[in-house]
Amino acid sequence: MGKLKQCWSSVLVLAIVVIGTGAVPITYLQSAVAKGAVCLDGSAPAYHFDKGFGSGVNNWIVHMEGGGWCTDVASCIKRKGTMKGSSKFMNKDFGFSGILGGKQNTNPDFYNWNRIKVRYCDGSSFTGNVEAVNPANKLFFRGARVWRAVIDDLMAKGMKNAQNAILSGCSAGALAAILHCDTFRAILPRTARVKCVSDAGYFIHGKDISGGSYIQSYYSKVVALHGSAKSLPLSCTSKMKPELCFFPQYVVPSMRTPLFVINAAFDSWQIKNVLAPTGVDKRKEWANCKLDLKKCSAAQLKTVQGFRDEMMRALSPVHSTPSRGLFLDSCHAHCQGGSAASWSGAKGPQVANTKISVAVGNWFYGRSAFQKIDCPSPICNPTCPAISTDE
Repeated sequence: MGKLKQCWSSVLVLAIVVIGTGAVPITYLQSAVAKGAVCLDGSAPAYHFDKGFGSGVNNWIVHMEGGGWCTDVASCIKRKGTMKGSSKFMNKDFGFSGILGGKQNTNPDFYNWNRIKVRYCDGSSFTGNVEAVNPANKLFFRGARVWRAVIDDLMAKGMKNAQNAILSGCSAGALAAILHCDTFRAILPRTARVKCVSDAGYFIHGKDISGGSYIQSYYSKVVALHGSAKSLPLSCTSKMKPELCFFPQYVVPSMRTPLFVINAAFDSWQIKNVLAPTGVDKRKEWANCKLDLKKCSAAQLKTVQGFRDEMMRALSPVHSTPSRGLFLDSCHAHCQGGSAASWSGAKGPQVANTKISVAVGNWFYGRSAFQKIDCPSPICNPTCPAISTDE
């Protein structure tokens, strides 16, 4: 009896620790495997699900994890040996915070919703759809099927009764939130209020330091390898090359569902990979500058400023439509809604004296519109964090 009591005591302590840290256990979607909806290595998709309660019991936020893309067989093989390509390597518990946070004081509008973190294991922003599997590499390009399998499972678990719903994501997951936004709206009840939130997913069709567009050729490889063309919005692919439909600036104009964009004007990932990718910076003149804008020369800062100008032009479909929201700060950061500190913290980034959580909450519930653009230089906003918050 003493040992049993001790055992239950240990379980209770563990439960308290898990609840206290906001850790949410993983759910492996084994039923998806038979449908061919699998990670790069053929393992089952996975997500973390914290159930809603009280007034949030019929409200849902589905947040998609980020983590870049793989462009060729070699990079996808490397990826499938990690949690970004296989559920076998994913951590069993995930701490929810920021937009997924479960505390009213740090996430007042969404804390008691059904909150889901969809793990990212396909390398294509959930757009891949290739039937054939090459026996030589055994790679599965099935991101679009993974997304749909997870959504269908959540519908069966109660999302079919949603009154309010958000599809969101960070980075590559935020791009997925844009690409799948209208489909998400179409799946949910007509009576539901459904909107989408992109956090650091507004990748622009920008020029790199050589005058070319490295990012376009990069996305072209992703689309070709993963068979993404048929999963991208038809409203975009009917007008232009499929790889261009990886750029939100060409997708957003025809979107019907309200969208909120959270982005840094000097997005740290885009400065490194869109403006000054290593493959273009042959002499490594940008090696230090792109990691820390304080180390840029005057000429480099002028180029960085030009990148912001391109970002502003690319965002025109967002700030020209009243139903859309925009929080564009001048931070050198990437993914700012994932931690309580940057989402709603006292020292988190602000635009127009407003925190991200307040801007998104007010916009979602229609309390007030929010389309604010920060001051123009990378050092003008004192609320910007000293360190970027990459997911």
